[in-house]
Formats: sequence, C-alpha cells, structure tokens
Amino acid sequence: MEKYLFLSTSHDGFGSITAAFIPIRIICNNTLNAALRNRSNSIKIRHTQNAKEHLEEAHKVMGIVNRLSNELGAILNRWSKVRITDEKLKQLIQLAMVPNKEVLTNIKSGNLDELSTAFKNVFDNVYGYTQSAPSQQTATAKGTVFGAYNALTGYFQNVRIYKNEKAKLKSLLFGGTGQLRTQKAFQLCEDFAMKGDSIFLN
Repeated sequence: MEKYLFLSTSHDGFGSITAAFIPIRIICNNTLNAALRNRSNSIKIRHTQNAKEHLEEAHKVMGIVNRLSNELGAILNRWSKVRITDEKLKQLIQLAMVPNKEVLTNIKSGNLDELSTAFKNVFDNVYGYTQSAPSQQTATAKGTVFGAYNALTGYFQNVRIYKNEKAKLKSLLFGGTGQLRTQKAFQLCEDFAMKGDSIFLN
C-alpha cells in the first residue's frame, strides 16, 4: 500500500497544523476529502510558541511509524509465502488464545476434553473466521502464516463482541486481552515462519 504524508495548516495562527500518513495521493478536492476520511494516524499541533519543537518531535515520531510500517510489511509479506497446514493452524490458534497455565497444560498434554466450553467457543470462532472471512480466502492468506495472524487479529476486530466501543479499544490497544493475544500470535507466527513445526514440540 502506498503511503503519502499529508500536511495541513490554516496559515492564520488559529487552526492546528495536521500531519498524517494517508493511502491516497491528493490531486483534487475529492481526493482531499477521501484522504481526510481515510487518515489513520495523524498528529495535530496547535500554533503556539512551542509549535516548532512539536513539529520536530512529530517528524521523529512519524519517521519511526513509517519505518515500523515498512518493517511490518516485510514481515507480513514473508509470512504470506510460508505455508501452514490446517492441523498446525489449529494448534497455533490454541496456543495464541491460551488464557492461563491450566489451559496451556491441557493443550500440551493433549487433554482437549478438559478445556472449558468458553475456550472451545473462542477457538471455534477464530478457526471459523479462517474458513469463512473473505479476507482469509485470498492467495496470500489461505493456508499461510499471514492468514493465521490475520485471522487471529480479525477475530478480535470483527467477531468478538464487546460491551461497547470503549471496551473494544481498551482490549485492542491498551493492554487488554485483544492486544495480549495478538502479540502472542505475532510471536508464534514469527517462530513458526522461522522454525516450522518444531515450535509445537515444547
């Protein structure tokens, strides 16, 4: 995906300076409006005496974001070329979704009948997402490590039911279950991409 840096200022000293990465190249008012709707990460800096310092800091932050975005893109592209069998996909999902040591012990010892109904339901929902979500049927996702990761993150973003949007945000971004499980999934996917089936032997 192409990324463009969008900068905006009011030139009157009252509006904020806005900087954002956007997926659209602005060539007219229509693409400007589309870009403003589609900006995902933006920084607003008020016109104050410290605006220059804030702009310099924003420049550093956006540089870091851009670098990390490129690195993540390279990892996900690599994962899209690493095949994973359905059996190993199921194991990876189980390990990524483990809520506690007891469940982990039951999984590793093969005592799947001892797993709670709640855990089995979560597993079924994640695995079901791998089989039915349109994003999972693409050549880069179906049967790949990228697809496994995409399904795990997709479950938390698109399937799991939250009390409200605030609860969803907390789960995904502020140290909640969604963030913890997707971080675990990321590490498992990277381990599988590097070491293969051997990650399931421990």
